[in-house]
Amino acid sequence: MTDVTTEETAADVRPNRAMMARDRAAGLLGLVVERDDPGHAVVSMRVRDDMTNGFRITHGGFVFALADTAFAIACNEDERVTVAAGADIAFLKPTVAGQTLTATAVRRTRTGRSGIYDVTVVDEQGDTVAEFRGRSRTTPQTH
Repeated sequence: MTDVTTEETAADVRPNRAMMARDRAAGLLGLVVERDDPGHAVVSMRVRDDMTNGFRITHGGFVFALADTAFAIACNEDERVTVAAGADIAFLKPTVAGQTLTATAVRRTRTGRSGIYDVTVVDEQGDTVAEFRGRSRTTPQTH
């Protein structure tokens, strides 16, 4: 995972960067944060052999984890902790070990404490692998 807490002033540090610095699962999966703007995130993952299922294709749980991480980064837009209230995914194309997947999350709407974010996962050819929709809920806690 990219070190997202590089040399920045305190005003430049985004709460989602502190969250990702503590995200042990993302580190274990080798996720790389490419972009982490409020309401928008891009995260990539190289599929390893140990991420494949009995059919030698990428296990859907890893594709979901990639999309869910991009969603988490995008929806943690300010100092308030925002968590998933629910999510759905449609798997559209299988992938295999050695491929790089990229998830792009975009805020669709955020009203009060609720938000909706769409995440598209593509392979290195730009073909859509999965479509994910996350529903967020902002809590009273701060980062």
